[in-house]
Amino acid sequence: MWDHVSIGVRDIDVAKKFYDAALRPLGYTCLSESGDMLGYGRDGVALWIGMAARPVPADTGSGLHFCLRAPSRESVIAFHAAAMHAGGKDNGKPGPRADYGENYYAAFVIDPDGYRLEAYCGSS
Repeated sequence: MWDHVSIGVRDIDVAKKFYDAALRPLGYTCLSESGDMLGYGRDGVALWIGMAARPVPADTGSGLHFCLRAPSRESVIAFHAAAMHAGGKDNGKPGPRADYGENYYAAFVIDPDGYRLEAYCGSS
């Protein structure tokens, strides 16, 4: 449905360090870097990250999160570890989520600006 998502951050250098590390295990890289704007994806940019004067305040009660496809369960584990090492916060360790589906395997993190991210793999 969507072509891309854009989010605003307070510090583009902190965001780049975090997203470069966290997205690499999932096969996503920074495909575009221009001033205060970063574009991540695999074959094309699907996630834009840019400096913002007033980023959206973190709100765990909002239900807002971004789910990223992972090629394997191992990449979900690596995503979580890389995100933690790069300044993210744990919001759900890697593991099966039987409540979500039979083969639903995911990990949840919070980025340095408070955005909630999920890495998901639907195969065993």
